[in-house]
Amino acid sequence: MKSLLYKTLLTLVLLTTIVACTAEKKKRALNLPTTDLAKENLVPMPMKIIATGNGFALDQFTAIYTSPNNGEYEEVGKFLAEKIKTKTDLDVQVNVEEIPNREGVIYINQSNSLELGAQEAYQLYITPDSVILNSNSASGAFRGVQTLRQLIPEMSNDTLADYPIWTIPTGKITDNPVFEYRGSMLDVARHFFSVADVKKYIDILAYYKYNGLHLHLSDDQGWRIEIKSWPKLTEIGGSTEVGGESGGYFTQEDYKEIVGYAAQHYITIIPEIDMPGHTNAASVSYPFLNGNGKKVELYEGTNVGFSTFDTRKDTVYAFIDDVIREISAITPGPYFHIGGDESHVTEKKDYIYFMDKVVEIVKKYNKTPIGWDELATANVDSTAIAQFWGSKENADMAVEKGMKVIMSPAKKAYLDMQYDTLSKHGLHWAAYIPVDTAYIWNPEKYEGIPLKNILGIEAPLWSETISNIDELEYLAFPRAIGFSELGWSTEENRDWENFKVRLANQAPYLDRMNVKYYPSPRIDWKKSKYTYEKIEKD
Repeated sequence: MKSLLYKTLLTLVLLTTIVACTAEKKKRALNLPTTDLAKENLVPMPMKIIATGNGFALDQFTAIYTSPNNGEYEEVGKFLAEKIKTKTDLDVQVNVEEIPNREGVIYINQSNSLELGAQEAYQLYITPDSVILNSNSASGAFRGVQTLRQLIPEMSNDTLADYPIWTIPTGKITDNPVFEYRGSMLDVARHFFSVADVKKYIDILAYYKYNGLHLHLSDDQGWRIEIKSWPKLTEIGGSTEVGGESGGYFTQEDYKEIVGYAAQHYITIIPEIDMPGHTNAASVSYPFLNGNGKKVELYEGTNVGFSTFDTRKDTVYAFIDDVIREISAITPGPYFHIGGDESHVTEKKDYIYFMDKVVEIVKKYNKTPIGWDELATANVDSTAIAQFWGSKENADMAVEKGMKVIMSPAKKAYLDMQYDTLSKHGLHWAAYIPVDTAYIWNPEKYEGIPLKNILGIEAPLWSETISNIDELEYLAFPRAIGFSELGWSTEENRDWENFKVRLANQAPYLDRMNVKYYPSPRIDWKKSKYTYEKIEKD
Protein backbone atom coordinates (compact mmCIF):
# COMPACT_ATOMS: atom_id res chain seq x y z
CA MET A 1 0.00 0.00 0.00
CA LYS A 2 2.87 2.36 0.88
CA SER A 3 4.54 1.53 -2.43
CA LEU A 4 1.35 2.39 -4.36
CA LEU A 5 0.94 5.64 -2.42
CA TYR A 6 4.56 6.58 -3.07
CA LYS A 7 4.22 5.86 -6.77
CA THR A 8 1.04 7.94 -6.97
CA LEU A 9 2.65 10.87 -5.16
CA LEU A 10 5.77 10.61 -7.33
CA THR A 11 3.67 10.70 -10.46
CA LEU A 12 1.72 13.72 -9.24
CA VAL A 13 4.91 15.56 -8.32
CA LEU A 14 6.45 14.79 -11.71
CA LEU A 15 3.32 15.85 -13.57
CA THR A 16 3.01 19.08 -11.56
CA THR A 17 6.67 19.87 -12.15
CA ILE A 18 6.44 19.28 -15.88
CA VAL A 19 3.33 21.39 -16.30
CA ALA A 20 4.60 24.15 -13.99
CA CYS A 21 7.96 24.32 -15.74
CA THR A 22 6.23 24.41 -19.09
CA ALA A 23 4.06 27.34 -18.02
CA GLU A 24 7.03 29.15 -16.45
CA LYS A 25 9.20 28.75 -19.54
CA LYS A 26 6.49 29.74 -21.97
CA LYS A 27 7.77 32.79 -23.81
CA ARG A 28 5.66 32.71 -26.93
CA ALA A 29 2.68 34.99 -27.26
CA LEU A 30 0.99 33.05 -30.02
CA ASN A 31 -2.36 34.26 -31.23
CA LEU A 32 -3.81 30.77 -31.66
CA PRO A 33 -7.17 30.55 -33.43
CA THR A 34 -10.37 30.05 -31.45
CA THR A 35 -11.31 26.38 -31.31
CA ASP A 36 -14.31 24.25 -30.42
CA LEU A 37 -13.39 20.78 -29.23
CA ALA A 38 -17.03 19.71 -29.33
CA LYS A 39 -17.15 20.25 -33.11
CA GLU A 40 -14.12 18.15 -33.97
CA ASN A 41 -14.68 15.24 -36.34
CA LEU A 42 -14.01 12.46 -33.86
CA VAL A 43 -15.00 8.87 -34.67
CA PRO A 44 -16.16 7.10 -32.62
CA MET A 45 -17.88 9.90 -30.75
CA PRO A 46 -16.54 10.21 -27.17
CA MET A 47 -18.88 9.87 -24.22
CA LYS A 48 -18.46 13.47 -22.98
CA ILE A 49 -16.72 16.56 -24.38
CA ILE A 50 -16.27 19.95 -22.68
CA ALA A 51 -14.69 22.62 -24.90
CA THR A 52 -12.72 25.59 -23.53
CA GLY A 53 -12.05 27.48 -26.76
CA ASN A 54 -8.25 27.78 -26.68
CA GLY A 55 -5.48 25.90 -28.41
CA PHE A 56 -2.46 23.74 -27.62
CA ALA A 57 0.43 24.34 -30.01
CA LEU A 58 1.93 21.09 -31.27
CA ASP A 59 5.31 22.01 -32.72
CA GLN A 60 9.02 21.24 -32.76
CA PHE A 61 9.32 22.16 -29.09
CA THR A 62 6.70 19.67 -27.85
CA ALA A 63 7.75 16.64 -25.79
CA ILE A 64 5.97 13.45 -24.68
CA TYR A 65 6.34 12.06 -21.17
CA THR A 66 4.83 8.87 -19.76
CA SER A 67 4.28 7.40 -16.30
CA PRO A 68 7.63 6.30 -14.86
CA ASN A 69 8.53 2.63 -14.48
CA ASN A 70 5.80 1.48 -16.85
CA GLY A 71 7.15 0.16 -20.12
CA GLU A 72 3.70 -0.26 -21.68
CA TYR A 73 2.92 3.43 -21.23
CA GLU A 74 6.28 4.36 -22.71
CA GLU A 75 5.53 2.20 -25.74
CA VAL A 76 2.19 4.00 -26.14
CA GLY A 77 4.11 7.29 -26.03
CA LYS A 78 6.50 6.07 -28.71
CA PHE A 79 3.57 4.97 -30.84
CA LEU A 80 2.07 8.46 -30.58
CA ALA A 81 5.41 10.06 -31.48
CA GLU A 82 5.68 7.82 -34.54
CA LYS A 83 2.18 8.75 -35.71
CA ILE A 84 2.84 12.46 -35.14
CA LYS A 85 5.97 12.09 -37.25
CA THR A 86 4.00 10.40 -40.03
CA LYS A 87 1.32 13.09 -40.06
CA THR A 88 3.35 16.26 -39.41
CA ASP A 89 7.02 15.32 -39.88
CA LEU A 90 7.68 16.55 -36.33
CA ASP A 91 10.24 14.62 -34.28
CA VAL A 92 8.56 14.64 -30.88
CA GLN A 93 10.88 13.22 -28.23
CA VAL A 94 9.69 10.75 -25.59
CA ASN A 95 10.86 10.79 -21.97
CA VAL A 96 13.97 12.88 -22.58
CA GLU A 97 15.39 14.74 -19.61
CA GLU A 98 15.20 18.17 -21.18
CA ILE A 99 14.45 19.80 -24.51
CA PRO A 100 15.88 23.29 -25.11
CA ASN A 101 13.11 25.85 -25.52
CA ARG A 102 10.47 23.28 -24.70
CA GLU A 103 7.08 24.96 -24.85
CA GLY A 104 4.42 22.27 -24.42
CA VAL A 105 4.14 18.75 -23.05
CA ILE A 106 1.99 15.70 -23.71
CA TYR A 107 1.83 13.53 -20.60
CA ILE A 108 0.44 9.97 -20.72
CA ASN A 109 -0.38 9.17 -17.14
CA GLN A 110 -1.35 5.96 -15.37
CA SER A 111 -4.14 6.96 -13.02
CA ASN A 112 -5.92 5.16 -10.19
CA SER A 113 -9.09 7.20 -10.61
CA LEU A 114 -12.32 5.34 -9.92
CA GLU A 115 -13.85 7.38 -12.72
CA LEU A 116 -11.58 5.43 -15.08
CA GLY A 117 -12.50 2.03 -13.69
CA ALA A 118 -13.33 0.41 -17.05
CA GLN A 119 -10.47 -1.31 -18.85
CA GLU A 120 -10.36 1.03 -21.86
CA ALA A 121 -11.56 4.27 -20.25
CA TYR A 122 -9.48 7.42 -20.56
CA GLN A 123 -9.60 11.17 -19.97
CA LEU A 124 -7.97 13.90 -22.04
CA TYR A 125 -7.25 17.31 -20.45
CA ILE A 126 -6.02 19.75 -23.07
CA THR A 127 -4.84 23.22 -22.04
CA PRO A 128 -2.72 25.82 -23.85
CA ASP A 129 0.35 24.42 -22.07
CA SER A 130 -0.23 20.69 -21.84
CA VAL A 131 -2.11 17.62 -22.97
CA ILE A 132 -2.68 15.16 -20.12
CA LEU A 133 -4.00 11.71 -20.99
CA ASN A 134 -5.15 9.73 -17.93
CA SER A 135 -6.05 6.05 -17.92
CA ASN A 136 -5.92 3.08 -15.57
CA SER A 137 -4.53 0.77 -18.25
CA ALA A 138 -2.21 0.95 -21.21
CA SER A 139 -5.10 -0.14 -23.42
CA GLY A 140 -7.07 2.88 -22.21
CA ALA A 141 -4.07 5.11 -22.91
CA PHE A 142 -3.83 3.64 -26.40
CA ARG A 143 -7.52 4.38 -27.11
CA GLY A 144 -7.00 7.94 -25.89
CA VAL A 145 -4.03 8.32 -28.21
CA GLN A 146 -6.30 7.53 -31.17
CA THR A 147 -8.54 10.42 -30.13
CA LEU A 148 -5.53 12.71 -29.85
CA ARG A 149 -4.34 11.65 -33.31
CA GLN A 150 -7.70 12.68 -34.75
CA LEU A 151 -7.45 16.10 -33.07
CA ILE A 152 -4.20 16.98 -34.85
CA PRO A 153 -5.10 19.07 -37.93
CA GLU A 154 -4.13 17.80 -41.35
CA MET A 155 -2.31 21.02 -42.14
CA SER A 156 -0.12 23.26 -40.00
CA ASN A 157 -0.71 26.96 -39.49
CA ASP A 158 2.43 28.69 -40.77
CA THR A 159 1.31 32.25 -39.95
CA LEU A 160 1.67 31.96 -36.17
CA ALA A 161 5.47 31.66 -36.03
CA ASP A 162 8.45 31.09 -38.27
CA TYR A 163 7.97 27.33 -37.90
CA PRO A 164 4.91 25.08 -38.40
CA ILE A 165 2.32 24.77 -35.62
CA TRP A 166 -0.59 22.37 -35.45
CA THR A 167 -3.28 23.74 -33.13
CA ILE A 168 -5.10 21.16 -31.00
CA PRO A 169 -8.37 22.45 -29.47
CA THR A 170 -8.49 22.64 -25.68
CA GLY A 171 -11.00 21.09 -23.31
CA LYS A 172 -11.76 17.84 -21.55
CA ILE A 173 -12.81 14.49 -22.99
CA THR A 174 -14.11 11.68 -20.79
CA ASP A 175 -14.55 8.46 -22.68
CA ASN A 176 -15.39 4.80 -22.25
CA PRO A 177 -16.69 2.10 -24.62
CA VAL A 178 -20.25 0.83 -24.49
CA PHE A 179 -19.26 -2.74 -25.38
CA GLU A 180 -16.41 -4.86 -24.08
CA TYR A 181 -15.87 -6.47 -27.51
CA ARG A 182 -15.65 -4.50 -30.76
CA GLY A 183 -14.36 -6.57 -33.63
CA SER A 184 -14.17 -7.27 -37.31
CA MET A 185 -13.75 -10.60 -39.03
CA LEU A 186 -11.55 -11.21 -42.07
CA ASP A 187 -12.08 -14.31 -44.18
CA VAL A 188 -8.66 -15.41 -45.43
CA ALA A 189 -9.99 -18.85 -46.43
CA ARG A 190 -12.03 -18.10 -49.57
CA HIS A 191 -9.24 -15.77 -50.74
CA PHE A 192 -5.93 -15.52 -48.94
CA PHE A 193 -4.58 -12.20 -47.69
CA SER A 194 -0.95 -11.63 -46.80
CA VAL A 195 0.59 -10.68 -43.47
CA ALA A 196 1.10 -7.15 -44.83
CA ASP A 197 -2.57 -6.92 -45.81
CA VAL A 198 -3.71 -8.02 -42.36
CA LYS A 199 -1.35 -5.56 -40.69
CA LYS A 200 -2.77 -2.69 -42.73
CA TYR A 201 -6.28 -3.72 -41.75
CA ILE A 202 -5.18 -3.76 -38.10
CA ASP A 203 -3.73 -0.24 -38.46
CA ILE A 204 -7.07 1.15 -39.57
CA LEU A 205 -9.17 -0.83 -37.10
CA ALA A 206 -6.98 0.40 -34.24
CA TYR A 207 -7.40 4.03 -35.35
CA TYR A 208 -11.15 3.60 -34.83
CA LYS A 209 -10.76 1.83 -31.45
CA TYR A 210 -11.56 -1.75 -32.47
CA ASN A 211 -10.15 -4.33 -30.06
CA GLY A 212 -10.76 -7.65 -31.84
CA LEU A 213 -9.82 -9.21 -35.20
CA HIS A 214 -11.44 -12.57 -35.92
CA LEU A 215 -9.52 -14.53 -38.59
CA HIS A 216 -11.56 -17.12 -40.51
CA LEU A 217 -8.67 -19.53 -41.14
CA SER A 218 -10.34 -22.53 -42.76
CA ASP A 219 -13.17 -23.31 -45.15
CA ASP A 220 -14.04 -25.51 -48.10
CA GLN A 221 -11.75 -23.54 -50.41
CA GLY A 222 -8.62 -23.31 -48.28
CA TRP A 223 -6.77 -24.08 -45.04
CA ARG A 224 -4.69 -21.07 -44.09
CA ILE A 225 -2.60 -21.86 -41.00
CA GLU A 226 0.29 -24.25 -40.60
CA ILE A 227 -0.35 -27.20 -38.28
CA LYS A 228 2.99 -28.90 -37.73
CA SER A 229 1.49 -32.24 -36.74
CA TRP A 230 -0.68 -32.30 -39.89
CA PRO A 231 1.43 -30.75 -42.70
CA LYS A 232 -0.84 -31.71 -45.61
CA LEU A 233 -3.44 -29.20 -44.39
CA THR A 234 -1.40 -26.40 -45.93
CA GLU A 235 0.47 -28.41 -48.55
CA ILE A 236 -2.79 -29.58 -50.13
CA GLY A 237 -5.62 -27.67 -48.43
CA GLY A 238 -3.82 -24.34 -48.70
CA SER A 239 -3.07 -24.64 -52.41
CA THR A 240 -6.33 -23.25 -53.80
CA GLU A 241 -8.88 -20.49 -53.34
CA VAL A 242 -12.10 -19.28 -54.94
CA GLY A 243 -11.70 -18.88 -58.68
CA GLY A 244 -8.69 -21.16 -59.01
CA GLU A 245 -6.00 -18.78 -57.80
CA SER A 246 -2.88 -20.00 -56.04
CA GLY A 247 -4.07 -19.85 -52.44
CA GLY A 248 -1.52 -19.52 -49.65
CA TYR A 249 -1.25 -19.88 -45.91
CA PHE A 250 0.31 -18.43 -42.78
CA THR A 251 3.22 -20.28 -41.27
CA GLN A 252 3.07 -20.33 -37.50
CA GLU A 253 5.77 -17.65 -37.52
CA ASP A 254 3.59 -15.53 -39.83
CA TYR A 255 0.64 -16.00 -37.51
CA LYS A 256 2.71 -15.07 -34.45
CA GLU A 257 3.83 -11.93 -36.29
CA ILE A 258 0.18 -10.96 -36.85
CA VAL A 259 -0.70 -11.73 -33.22
CA GLY A 260 2.24 -9.64 -32.00
CA TYR A 261 1.41 -6.74 -34.29
CA ALA A 262 -2.21 -6.81 -33.17
CA ALA A 263 -1.12 -6.84 -29.52
CA GLN A 264 0.94 -3.70 -30.11
CA HIS A 265 -2.34 -2.10 -31.20
CA TYR A 266 -4.30 -3.60 -28.27
CA ILE A 267 -6.27 -5.83 -30.61
CA THR A 268 -6.96 -9.47 -29.74
CA ILE A 269 -6.73 -12.07 -32.51
CA ILE A 270 -9.56 -14.63 -32.48
CA PRO A 271 -8.69 -17.68 -34.63
CA GLU A 272 -11.50 -19.65 -36.27
CA ILE A 273 -11.39 -23.22 -37.52
CA ASP A 274 -14.85 -23.75 -38.98
CA MET A 275 -16.38 -27.21 -38.38
CA PRO A 276 -18.04 -29.67 -38.81
CA GLY A 277 -19.19 -28.03 -42.07
CA HIS A 278 -17.02 -25.80 -44.27
CA THR A 279 -14.35 -28.50 -43.99
CA ASN A 280 -13.62 -29.66 -47.54
CA ALA A 281 -10.06 -28.29 -47.56
CA ALA A 282 -9.24 -30.28 -44.42
CA SER A 283 -10.91 -33.45 -45.71
CA VAL A 284 -9.18 -33.34 -49.08
CA SER A 285 -5.89 -33.08 -47.20
CA TYR A 286 -6.75 -36.01 -44.91
CA PRO A 287 -9.67 -37.99 -46.41
CA PHE A 288 -10.35 -39.96 -43.21
CA LEU A 289 -11.88 -36.73 -41.83
CA ASN A 290 -14.64 -36.69 -44.42
CA GLY A 291 -18.15 -37.59 -43.35
CA ASN A 292 -20.36 -36.82 -46.36
CA GLY A 293 -19.82 -40.17 -48.10
CA LYS A 294 -18.52 -38.61 -51.30
CA LYS A 295 -15.07 -38.43 -52.85
CA VAL A 296 -13.35 -35.23 -51.76
CA GLU A 297 -11.57 -32.98 -54.24
CA LEU A 298 -10.10 -29.51 -54.06
CA TYR A 299 -12.87 -26.95 -54.30
CA GLU A 300 -12.78 -23.46 -55.83
CA GLY A 301 -16.47 -22.56 -55.91
CA THR A 302 -18.69 -20.63 -53.51
CA ASN A 303 -21.53 -23.01 -52.64
CA VAL A 304 -21.88 -23.92 -48.96
CA GLY A 305 -23.26 -26.72 -46.83
CA PHE A 306 -21.97 -29.80 -48.70
CA SER A 307 -19.07 -30.79 -46.45
CA THR A 308 -18.84 -32.31 -42.98
CA PHE A 309 -16.38 -34.08 -40.74
CA ASP A 310 -17.12 -37.66 -39.70
CA THR A 311 -18.51 -36.93 -36.24
CA ARG A 312 -18.21 -40.52 -34.94
CA LYS A 313 -14.50 -41.22 -35.45
CA ASP A 314 -12.14 -40.91 -32.52
CA THR A 315 -9.33 -40.08 -34.94
CA VAL A 316 -11.25 -36.97 -36.05
CA TYR A 317 -11.23 -35.68 -32.48
CA ALA A 318 -7.53 -36.50 -32.13
CA PHE A 319 -6.96 -34.37 -35.22
CA ILE A 320 -9.07 -31.53 -33.83
CA ASP A 321 -7.24 -31.72 -30.51
CA ASP A 322 -3.91 -31.26 -32.29
CA VAL A 323 -5.21 -28.32 -34.33
CA ILE A 324 -6.68 -26.51 -31.33
CA ARG A 325 -3.60 -27.27 -29.22
CA GLU A 326 -1.14 -25.86 -31.76
CA ILE A 327 -3.14 -22.73 -32.53
CA SER A 328 -3.96 -22.07 -28.87
CA ALA A 329 -0.28 -22.27 -27.98
CA ILE A 330 0.47 -19.28 -30.24
CA THR A 331 -2.72 -17.34 -29.49
CA PRO A 332 -2.49 -15.42 -26.19
CA GLY A 333 -6.07 -14.11 -26.45
CA PRO A 334 -8.88 -15.82 -24.50
CA TYR A 335 -11.04 -16.96 -27.43
CA PHE A 336 -11.14 -19.80 -29.95
CA HIS A 337 -13.87 -19.78 -32.62
CA ILE A 338 -15.11 -23.21 -33.74
CA GLY A 339 -17.51 -22.10 -36.48
CA GLY A 340 -20.47 -24.45 -36.49
CA ASP A 341 -22.50 -22.72 -39.21
CA GLU A 342 -24.23 -24.13 -42.27
CA SER A 343 -23.53 -27.81 -41.50
CA HIS A 344 -26.40 -28.82 -43.75
CA VAL A 345 -25.32 -32.42 -44.40
CA THR A 346 -24.53 -33.17 -40.75
CA GLU A 347 -27.35 -34.99 -39.00
CA LYS A 348 -28.74 -32.96 -36.10
CA LYS A 349 -27.81 -35.52 -33.46
CA ASP A 350 -24.33 -35.81 -34.94
CA TYR A 351 -23.93 -32.02 -34.99
CA ILE A 352 -24.82 -31.76 -31.30
CA TYR A 353 -22.51 -34.66 -30.41
CA PHE A 354 -19.67 -33.08 -32.38
CA MET A 355 -20.00 -29.54 -31.06
CA ASP A 356 -20.27 -30.75 -27.48
CA LYS A 357 -16.98 -32.62 -27.81
CA VAL A 358 -15.17 -29.76 -29.58
CA VAL A 359 -16.30 -27.23 -26.98
CA GLU A 360 -14.64 -29.40 -24.31
CA ILE A 361 -11.42 -29.60 -26.33
CA VAL A 362 -11.33 -25.80 -26.55
CA LYS A 363 -11.83 -25.52 -22.78
CA LYS A 364 -9.08 -28.10 -22.26
CA TYR A 365 -6.65 -25.56 -23.74
CA ASN A 366 -7.98 -22.75 -21.53
CA LYS A 367 -9.83 -20.90 -24.25
CA THR A 368 -13.40 -19.62 -24.32
CA PRO A 369 -15.32 -21.23 -27.21
CA ILE A 370 -17.16 -19.01 -29.69
CA GLY A 371 -19.40 -20.34 -32.43
CA TRP A 372 -21.86 -18.98 -34.97
CA ASP A 373 -25.41 -18.86 -33.60
CA GLU A 374 -26.05 -22.51 -34.52
CA LEU A 375 -23.77 -23.39 -31.59
CA ALA A 376 -26.64 -22.57 -29.24
CA THR A 377 -28.52 -25.67 -30.47
CA ALA A 378 -25.88 -27.94 -28.92
CA ASN A 379 -25.63 -28.79 -25.22
CA VAL A 380 -23.52 -25.75 -24.39
CA ASP A 381 -23.76 -23.60 -21.30
CA SER A 382 -23.08 -19.99 -20.34
CA THR A 383 -19.32 -20.43 -20.68
CA ALA A 384 -19.61 -20.45 -24.48
CA ILE A 385 -20.34 -17.45 -26.73
CA ALA A 386 -22.76 -17.37 -29.67
CA GLN A 387 -22.24 -15.09 -32.66
CA PHE A 388 -25.65 -13.97 -33.94
CA TRP A 389 -25.47 -13.80 -37.73
CA GLY A 390 -28.73 -15.18 -39.10
CA SER A 391 -31.15 -16.85 -36.70
CA LYS A 392 -33.03 -14.96 -34.01
CA GLU A 393 -34.33 -18.32 -32.77
CA ASN A 394 -30.76 -19.49 -32.17
CA ALA A 395 -29.83 -16.18 -30.55
CA ASP A 396 -32.83 -16.44 -28.23
CA MET A 397 -31.77 -19.97 -27.34
CA ALA A 398 -28.31 -18.65 -26.47
CA VAL A 399 -29.87 -16.04 -24.19
CA GLU A 400 -31.99 -18.69 -22.47
CA LYS A 401 -28.78 -20.60 -21.71
CA GLY A 402 -27.18 -17.48 -20.25
CA MET A 403 -24.62 -17.23 -23.06
CA LYS A 404 -23.01 -14.01 -24.15
CA VAL A 405 -23.83 -12.98 -27.72
CA ILE A 406 -21.73 -11.17 -30.32
CA MET A 407 -23.98 -9.12 -32.59
CA SER A 408 -23.20 -9.68 -36.29
CA PRO A 409 -26.58 -9.71 -38.04
CA ALA A 410 -25.95 -10.27 -41.73
CA LYS A 411 -28.67 -7.78 -42.75
CA LYS A 412 -26.82 -4.98 -40.96
CA ALA A 413 -23.23 -5.91 -40.12
CA TYR A 414 -21.90 -8.05 -42.98
CA LEU A 415 -19.24 -6.02 -44.76
CA ASP A 416 -19.34 -8.30 -47.82
CA MET A 417 -22.86 -7.23 -48.70
CA GLN A 418 -23.08 -4.87 -51.66
CA TYR A 419 -23.79 -1.20 -51.07
CA ASP A 420 -26.33 -1.21 -53.90
CA THR A 421 -27.03 -2.77 -57.29
CA LEU A 422 -24.03 -1.04 -58.86
CA SER A 423 -21.41 -2.19 -56.34
CA LYS A 424 -18.32 -3.67 -57.96
CA HIS A 425 -17.81 -6.30 -55.26
CA GLY A 426 -19.83 -8.18 -52.73
CA LEU A 427 -23.03 -10.21 -52.53
CA HIS A 428 -26.58 -9.34 -51.60
CA TRP A 429 -28.19 -12.54 -50.33
CA ALA A 430 -28.81 -10.86 -46.94
CA ALA A 431 -29.43 -7.30 -48.12
CA TYR A 432 -27.99 -4.32 -49.87
CA ILE A 433 -26.29 -2.30 -47.13
CA PRO A 434 -25.55 1.34 -48.01
CA VAL A 435 -23.52 3.44 -45.60
CA ASP A 436 -26.51 4.88 -43.77
CA THR A 437 -28.25 1.52 -43.34
CA ALA A 438 -25.04 0.10 -41.84
CA TYR A 439 -25.05 2.86 -39.23
CA ILE A 440 -28.72 3.37 -38.39
CA TRP A 441 -29.49 0.46 -36.08
CA ASN A 442 -29.04 -0.23 -32.40
CA PRO A 443 -27.01 -3.31 -31.44
CA GLU A 444 -28.31 -2.80 -27.89
CA LYS A 445 -31.90 -3.44 -29.00
CA TYR A 446 -31.64 -5.47 -32.21
CA GLU A 447 -34.15 -8.34 -32.36
CA GLY A 448 -34.78 -8.00 -28.64
CA ILE A 449 -31.48 -9.50 -27.46
CA PRO A 450 -31.05 -8.29 -23.85
CA LEU A 451 -28.22 -5.84 -23.35
CA LYS A 452 -26.85 -7.87 -20.44
CA ASN A 453 -26.20 -10.77 -22.81
CA ILE A 454 -24.43 -8.75 -25.49
CA LEU A 455 -20.65 -9.05 -25.39
CA GLY A 456 -20.28 -6.65 -28.29
CA ILE A 457 -20.47 -6.16 -32.04
CA GLU A 458 -18.47 -7.66 -34.90
CA ALA A 459 -18.49 -6.76 -38.59
CA PRO A 460 -17.56 -9.83 -40.69
CA LEU A 461 -15.95 -9.52 -44.11
CA TRP A 462 -16.30 -12.69 -46.19
CA SER A 463 -14.06 -12.90 -49.23
CA GLU A 464 -15.88 -14.84 -51.96
CA THR A 465 -15.84 -11.79 -54.28
CA ILE A 466 -12.59 -10.06 -53.27
CA SER A 467 -9.01 -11.16 -53.84
CA ASN A 468 -6.75 -8.21 -52.94
CA ILE A 469 -6.38 -5.44 -50.37
CA ASP A 470 -7.94 -2.77 -52.59
CA GLU A 471 -11.13 -4.81 -52.97
CA LEU A 472 -11.11 -5.58 -49.24
CA GLU A 473 -10.96 -1.87 -48.46
CA TYR A 474 -13.75 -1.08 -50.92
CA LEU A 475 -16.16 -3.30 -49.00
CA ALA A 476 -14.91 -2.57 -45.48
CA PHE A 477 -14.71 1.20 -45.66
CA PRO A 478 -16.46 3.42 -44.87
CA ARG A 479 -18.95 1.02 -43.26
CA ALA A 480 -16.45 -0.33 -40.71
CA ILE A 481 -15.97 3.23 -39.47
CA GLY A 482 -19.67 3.45 -38.63
CA PHE A 483 -19.56 0.06 -36.90
CA SER A 484 -16.75 1.38 -34.69
CA GLU A 485 -19.14 4.01 -33.37
CA LEU A 486 -21.93 1.48 -32.81
CA GLY A 487 -19.55 -0.53 -30.65
CA TRP A 488 -17.96 2.34 -28.73
CA SER A 489 -20.35 5.30 -28.40
CA THR A 490 -23.48 5.61 -26.31
CA GLU A 491 -26.81 5.46 -28.12
CA GLU A 492 -27.58 9.11 -27.29
CA ASN A 493 -24.28 10.14 -28.91
CA ARG A 494 -25.11 8.43 -32.20
CA ASP A 495 -26.89 10.47 -34.85
CA TRP A 496 -26.72 9.90 -38.61
CA GLU A 497 -26.85 13.55 -39.65
CA ASN A 498 -23.98 14.36 -37.30
CA PHE A 499 -22.06 11.19 -38.11
CA LYS A 500 -22.10 11.65 -41.87
CA VAL A 501 -20.33 15.01 -41.45
CA ARG A 502 -17.68 13.46 -39.23
CA LEU A 503 -17.39 10.53 -41.65
CA ALA A 504 -16.83 12.90 -44.57
CA ASN A 505 -13.90 14.36 -42.69
CA GLN A 506 -12.23 10.95 -42.38
CA ALA A 507 -11.28 11.18 -46.06
CA PRO A 508 -7.87 12.84 -45.44
CA TYR A 509 -6.84 10.03 -43.07
CA LEU A 510 -8.09 7.33 -45.44
CA ASP A 511 -6.34 8.99 -48.35
CA ARG A 512 -3.11 9.35 -46.40
CA MET A 513 -3.32 5.62 -45.62
CA ASN A 514 -4.03 4.92 -49.30
CA VAL A 515 -7.29 3.18 -48.42
CA LYS A 516 -9.36 2.46 -51.54
CA TYR A 517 -12.65 3.09 -49.78
CA TYR A 518 -16.01 3.32 -51.52
CA PRO A 519 -16.75 7.07 -51.93
CA SER A 520 -20.48 6.82 -51.31
CA PRO A 521 -22.38 9.72 -52.91
CA ARG A 522 -24.46 9.84 -49.71
CA ILE A 523 -21.41 11.48 -48.08
CA ASP A 524 -19.96 14.89 -48.97
CA TRP A 525 -16.34 13.74 -48.77
CA LYS A 526 -13.72 16.25 -47.68
CA LYS A 527 -10.96 16.82 -50.21
CA SER A 528 -7.37 16.76 -49.06
CA LYS A 529 -3.85 16.95 -50.39
CA TYR A 530 -3.89 13.14 -50.36
CA THR A 531 -7.02 12.78 -52.45
CA TYR A 532 -6.74 10.46 -55.41
CA GLU A 533 -9.33 10.08 -58.11
CA LYS A 534 -12.53 8.42 -56.92
CA ILE A 535 -14.79 8.03 -59.88
CA GLU A 536 -16.99 5.17 -58.65
CA LYS A 537 -20.48 6.49 -57.93
CA ASP A 538 -23.82 4.97 -57.09
